[in-house]
Amino acid sequence: MAVRTALAWPWRVVGVVALLLIVAGMWWWGFDFGQIFGGFNRREIETRMAALETEAVQLRGEVAELRARSTQLESELGMAKGAEATLGKQARELQSENSQLKEEVVFLQKLFADSSKQAGLSIQRLAVERERDDAFRFTLLVVRGGSSSDDFEGHLGLQVTLQPGPAAGAAARPPVLSLPDEQPDTAAALTVKFKYYQKVEGTFRVPPGAQVRTVTARLYEAGQTTPRATRTLSNP
Repeated sequence: MAVRTALAWPWRVVGVVALLLIVAGMWWWGFDFGQIFGGFNRREIETRMAALETEAVQLRGEVAELRARSTQLESELGMAKGAEATLGKQARELQSENSQLKEEVVFLQKLFADSSKQAGLSIQRLAVERERDDAFRFTLLVVRGGSSSDDFEGHLGLQVTLQPGPAAGAAARPPVLSLPDEQPDTAAALTVKFKYYQKVEGTFRVPPGAQVRTVTARLYEAGQTTPRATRTLSNP
């Protein structure tokens, strides 16, 4: 005859659950230690990943800042290059103007030194240079020697011999250009009124690509048809 102790079923359930928890804990503990012993620590990896993500966010911010700074520097560099080009152009223009002023000073010194010479009109300087493909700029200096009490009034006439460009056809402009007759807009620039000297400058149009071979300038007194002074410039 055997005697058995009866155990209520709720306690049996509690015992089974406790046993399962113990087994699960032992498995988890063994799993973590197995990872550590095997060279893999999940917590350490998670910590390192979090640190790397933080560092990546910081680096992305620095990259964005550097890009913005680079864009700003490129813009400043472009502005500096533009300012340098402008200043260089102004310096060249001032240098050219300075050279012209020096020439005029030398001429005026000579003019006043010869103020006692016999009165007479002359064209002391005549120059032409290309301003653009279809236009040239002319510069003249007309002078009256001796002592004069009144102003000289008159005008200049230019006769320009052209060599047409290679693209000129049958309808090309005639090779001789008379100013201001053929270009009335130059009349104002060619009008003179002075006592001792006057600098005259302006532009005249030519067919695109045409070259200036010779320029003859004639100085006329108002109401007269015979020139008082003549000067010719030849370009090679």
